[in-house]
Parts: sequence; structure tokens; C-alpha cells
Amino acid sequence: EVISDAQTIWWNGPMGVFEIDKFSKGSIKMSHYISEGHATSVVGGGDTADVVARAGDADEMTFISTGGGASLELIEGKELPGVKALRSKENE
Repeated sequence: EVISDAQTIWWNGPMGVFEIDKFSKGSIKMSHYISEGHATSVVGGGDTADVVARAGDADEMTFISTGGGASLELIEGKELPGVKALRSKENE
């Protein structure tokens, strides 16, 4: 219900040990729930991106980034080194 009512979903990190088939069901279901909704969906982290790809839901997600830690730092409002370097170069 929470997922279906959401306008934006940030998903960073799979549910458990998704690499082992018998433990992947929660992560796969989460991917399906998010992809079937109407929310803007942002997937962060290589493992989470892998789950979404395995679930066949990548085309339904709004944005997928393999930078999990960087994604979290971005929403925390921290300045990312790569972005900082690009801005510095732009201002030269």
C-alpha cells in the first residue's frame, strides 16, 4: 500500500542475500512492486541495479545508478567529488 501510494521511491540496497536464489524472492518482489507503480523510481547501487535487471524491470524504472553510496550522499545534500570537479572546470 505504501509503495502504491508513493510519488517518489529511492531504493538503495537489495533485501537480503539476493545472489542465492532461495533468498532472492523479497528483492525480486520489491522490484516488481516498484516497477508496477506510478512513482518516480530511483534505484541506487550496483547490487540493487542487478536485482532490477534480474527481475526484468529495468525499463520500468525512472533512473538506475550503480553508485549506491554516492546516491545516498547526493540526497543528503553532500557535494560529490565528480560533480565538484565538473563545476570547477566549468567555472575556469
